[in-house]
Amino acid sequence: MDFSIKAFDWSKTGTPSLLAAKSDCVVIGVFEGQTLSGASRQLDTLSKGRVARLIKSGDMTGKNGSTFVLHDVEGIGAARVLLVGLGKQDKFDVKAFTDATRAAWRALSQTRAANATWALTQTPVNGRGADWAVRVTVTTGRELAYRYTETKSKAEPDERVLKKVTLIVDPADEKAAKLALKQGVAIANGADLTRELGNLPPNICTPTYLGQTARKLAKDFKLKVEVLGQKQIEALKMGAFLSVARASSEPPQFIVLQYHGAATKQAPVVLVGKGITFDTGGISLKPGASMDEMKYDMCGAGSVLGTIAAVAEMGLKLNVIGVIPTCENMPGGNAVKPGDIVTSMSGQTIEVLNTDAEGRLILCDALTYVERFKPAAVIDIATLTGACVVALGHHNSGLFTKDDALAEHLLAASKTSGDAAWRMPLEDAYQEQLKSNFADVANIGSPGAGAVVAACFLARFTEAYPWAHLDIAGTAWKGGAAKGATGRPVPLLSQYLIDRAD
Repeated sequence: MDFSIKAFDWSKTGTPSLLAAKSDCVVIGVFEGQTLSGASRQLDTLSKGRVARLIKSGDMTGKNGSTFVLHDVEGIGAARVLLVGLGKQDKFDVKAFTDATRAAWRALSQTRAANATWALTQTPVNGRGADWAVRVTVTTGRELAYRYTETKSKAEPDERVLKKVTLIVDPADEKAAKLALKQGVAIANGADLTRELGNLPPNICTPTYLGQTARKLAKDFKLKVEVLGQKQIEALKMGAFLSVARASSEPPQFIVLQYHGAATKQAPVVLVGKGITFDTGGISLKPGASMDEMKYDMCGAGSVLGTIAAVAEMGLKLNVIGVIPTCENMPGGNAVKPGDIVTSMSGQTIEVLNTDAEGRLILCDALTYVERFKPAAVIDIATLTGACVVALGHHNSGLFTKDDALAEHLLAASKTSGDAAWRMPLEDAYQEQLKSNFADVANIGSPGAGAVVAACFLARFTEAYPWAHLDIAGTAWKGGAAKGATGRPVPLLSQYLIDRAD
């Protein structure tokens, strides 16, 4: 789908050119219980009161998310008009805009329009500018347009014909909107990469495949990449990481992908992604039901690759490094066992009480490794705990950090992007649950607050820099009939990096 920006001022009288122009569809918003204004008023004038009559009859109420398609409207050049309800104008906030935009995309995709003129991006949103509206419109449209076809012998027929969309903004917003369009397309491309990696079957998306993907990104965007294998990981003394990998026939990989958009002296932001390409639970074997979804246990790694691709495409003026420890967690004669003690790269010993708490074992060595970069901030992203799903469901990712400034910036980015996160506690009191009689720390704690305790485990390896942990176990994919990777939290991370670059 190709997007473009067009500036137009509806307030100027005698300028009906936008509606007079040939188009397959024009998308116009209507507020609930409000006098028509802007595009809707001009449409009503040109159509001799047709919009007003629809409202009066109750066929178009303006309720948020409602839609109505008009055909053969007299006086305009578009073959059809899609009216979209925006709800109450005084309550037209981020959520209302996003809901209306989703409804508009769904309705538009049901038409035979190959091109469309989209006026919703010109509607003022409480607390946001046109650049934000453009970015959200693009990422939402691309999200809804995504289809997985890679491993199907016959792709399901896609009857959608929409190819080109022109987003309308006020002339004063044109420059900012064009930049936002570039950012929105880059974020959508990054999220699509993350979705695709997550949805691929685990016999294709192996640790080696993730390494190959990183190399391809490095080639496409002129990035620096290293993919370390078994012997190099052993040389780094990553005993925790290697303990998880050792029962699999797939070799582990340790991926370091670097984007340099600023001076070398500028401290980088480091993103660390959990890359378990399939998680059986190891010797602490998971139940069979829905175990196929454990291919999504690498979505943290996928989000790091997607975010760095987005950052590189946007050309942000900052330095970003992606670090991905990736392997499978399998049972076998060589598998780590409950009761084993392993030594992490940091030198801390870990008693493995449950082999299904493997994500923290691979992440702790990666979090020690990144100290060498002297980072400005480190954010790890992981499908880490079912406990986070119990706590927050599937709407919010769990955010853990002791750094209030970092938390504030990430939460602001989550609100701007619509990629929701919720801050969770990280008090030292929870560390008591990780005590071991035989090692420095256990890899699981006593029952209760499982997501918090997991974050507390990681915190032991992050004292050298500002750090935050995103638990995306509830947000990285959907189950049931809608099963598939979501691409989250690429929008949140990308927005955080945009804000930091600005």
